[in-house]
Amino acid sequence: MSNLFSLNELATNESGEIAYIHKDSIMRHRLWDLGFTKGAKVRILYTNPSGSPRAYLIRESVIALRNEDASSIKIELVQNRGEVRNEDGVNS
Repeated sequence: MSNLFSLNELATNESGEIAYIHKDSIMRHRLWDLGFTKGAKVRILYTNPSGSPRAYLIRESVIALRNEDASSIKIELVQNRGEVRNEDGVNS
């Protein structure tokens, strides 16, 4: 079972560690410049009522990304308070 998710799939206040940015992303270099690099910790702080953009805390900065840009960032989920996400993406 893979523990990798797209950044835009996480719920508010969930955290993860960046595994990679998809090589076909046109924003790849810009995201690297903003600190979205392998191993960086990222947490979703806020979600716009329409769902996009969302605010992420990374390297002590808050960055807003559209879901289409966040979908190219693959992260390994960091479990919160003993919750475990199952294969259907539901916390239990």
